[in-house]
Amino acid sequence: MDYYETLGITKQASQEEIKKAFHKLAHKYHPDKGGDEKKFKEINEAYQVLSNAEKRQQYDQFGRTFDQNGGGGAQDFNWAWQNQGASGFDAEDLGDIFENFFQFGGGGGRRANKKDIKKGKDIQIDIEITLEETLQPIHKKITLKKEITCTRCVGKGAEPGTKINECFSCRGSGQVQEVKRTILGSYTAFATCPECKGEGNKPEKACNVCHGEGRLKGQEDIEFTIPAGIDNNQALEIEGKGDAGKKNGKAGNLFVRIFVKKHLVFLRKGDDLYVSREINYSDAILGGSLDMPTLENKNIIVKIPPATESGKILRISEKGIVHYGSYGRGNMYVELIIKTPKKLTREQKKLLEQLKEEGL
Repeated sequence: MDYYETLGITKQASQEEIKKAFHKLAHKYHPDKGGDEKKFKEINEAYQVLSNAEKRQQYDQFGRTFDQNGGGGAQDFNWAWQNQGASGFDAEDLGDIFENFFQFGGGGGRRANKKDIKKGKDIQIDIEITLEETLQPIHKKITLKKEITCTRCVGKGAEPGTKINECFSCRGSGQVQEVKRTILGSYTAFATCPECKGEGNKPEKACNVCHGEGRLKGQEDIEFTIPAGIDNNQALEIEGKGDAGKKNGKAGNLFVRIFVKKHLVFLRKGDDLYVSREINYSDAILGGSLDMPTLENKNIIVKIPPATESGKILRISEKGIVHYGSYGRGNMYVELIIKTPKKLTREQKKLLEQLKEEGL
């Protein structure tokens, strides 16, 4: 079968002439219009090759050789190996050919999902909050620039009042079969329909605003809640708030990544807080009390036990971070550091000398 003869064109035909010839014959022989199904398949096969510049070049160069080989397996491989470098063939291309051949099972093929073609992209944004804000849920409202559904066609991609017809080329499947001709022979694979771009249908008249996309660039106000206890670098997934899908396809999702600012006083580890505080030598020996800040901005009094050594850690229950998605809170851990005075008064030195004499 000669693809040019099948479409009734010459080898010098332009892409526009190829397309017009295909449309004319496809309408004439389409099975749904009472045409010859076998002839329609031949027309479609010819169009898939000649409408692609790279495939057309390969067909013009190797078409007759492929027809003669007819898929001779090892014989084709030997022919290619012995003639490497001839007619522009490079033996390194064998890797790609083998990959395609076995990927499609020598004649099967994987069909692309129309839902995946129409699905909108996911979007990620970053939001920074303070450590104090993690104690309570935070309600956020943002304005996001993204792809939004076209209001004129309501996402359909067609001018209001016009019909959306099934693609005559792929019969609504969004996929067409194409014959791959390689040095290993011929095999059939599935490819995205070039007429409907894999959507399976086409409007009689595309929307004047979105030009048939069913979506356009705009902005949307989005509200969401950041849960209490969220940690640094955690992400929230908000379903359906990414880019709008093409022609009412499923929208992508919005991912909100949270960054928690470093605190000047507290160090967070999980849901626990860590802080260091200096205490006087006398409080370390005799015991005392410590005025401690908290994330709630309300100070609490912490007792220092007698005979406290430097580096001792006190645990204060339920003064840490709220457990994410649960009840309760983490703890606060206070490291006590005994402060060594740099300068002493005469009276302080005298008292310390007396303590020294007492063996302290």
